Amino acid sequence: MDRLGDAHGALAGLRVVDLTQMLAGPICTQVLADHGAQVLKVESLGGDGIRSSGPFRPDDELRAFGGYFQSVNRNKSSIALDLKQAQGRDVLLRLVQDADVLVENFRAGVMERLGLGYEELRERNPRLVYATIRGFGDPRSGQSPYAHWPAYDVVAQAMGGIMSITGAADGGPTKIGPGVGDIVPGLMLVIGILSAVHHAQRTGRGQFVDVAMTDSVLALCERIVYQQSYEDRTPGPEGNRHPLLCPFGLFPASDGWVSIACPDEKLWAQLARLIGRPEMAEDARYATNPARVQHSGEVIAAVGAFTQRHTKAELTARLGGVTPFGPVYTAKDIFEDPHFARREMLVEVEHPGCSEPVRIAGVPIKLSETPGGVRRR
Repeated sequence: MDRLGDAHGALAGLRVVDLTQMLAGPICTQVLADHGAQVLKVESLGGDGIRSSGPFRPDDELRAFGGYFQSVNRNKSSIALDLKQAQGRDVLLRLVQDADVLVENFRAGVMERLGLGYEELRERNPRLVYATIRGFGDPRSGQSPYAHWPAYDVVAQAMGGIMSITGAADGGPTKIGPGVGDIVPGLMLVIGILSAVHHAQRTGRGQFVDVAMTDSVLALCERIVYQQSYEDRTPGPEGNRHPLLCPFGLFPASDGWVSIACPDEKLWAQLARLIGRPEMAEDARYATNPARVQHSGEVIAAVGAFTQRHTKAELTARLGGVTPFGPVYTAKDIFEDPHFARREMLVEVEHPGCSEPVRIAGVPIKLSETPGGVRRR
């Protein structure tokens, strides 16, 4: 791998060998690529399994890959190797020789059985940052009793605790829509990689970076830890409310839903006036956030009685920019809102086999001097 890569971006010159597949690993290496790293994706001879997952555009005559693969593998290059064969392993070892980072998300022990584990690769490149995502972590960092269990997003969501507090307050657990059990670990691995790269650049010594999907989900819902520890209380599904702040959640409009968050006294007094209930800001039962939490049913009923009489557009005109507020958007709403276009969060790329470009999600991290971006599919 040469150091040319992409000339722009904060990570220009960083060379990454990407052995990841599915979602958790590829989202990590895509973030690195978005910010200028030269990422070489190493796929099996059959390709990453999500190439065939779709969805496909109706005009896609080639079907080389679908929207899922496109969404987490932009800005990368790719080769195919059979790592079970000596020739494939030799190619990978040559790549590792000059790489700064290797990322993989196989099950624990797979790379060791191939003779490509961290200890072997470190002998060839002492400054290599070797990064992993596994369902329950790598035994090097702490031997989980589930270390060899396979895991996907839904498993991490279930065992990391986030499902237990999601869903209707009087119902069972609910899966979060997007794959947070994959995406959050991927983003945490980015932080770990950049931390280790910084250390390697100062000292010349690489290290092993280990992120467990379940650990990451637990860290995401840290609230359940202190609720259990401080109150000896096991939280359950919270519906569209917040257990510690009020009003803070979703409220019905006549044509959908909106979000409102007014946890402090100044914001609450302002909202109380806007909904025609100024007396509630002075009433001791509602004047402070702890008091409102104690009487949350009455507060939520008062706010909901106002919001349900108006459309989302009417509520946006009345509350938008005045109190913390936002309508609940569908994907169609997002495509039509100028915010996302002006922030370059919907980006066009060409797609092989399609006559027209497609749009994918853009780069949310904006840097003034070394901006990242979507440079190619």
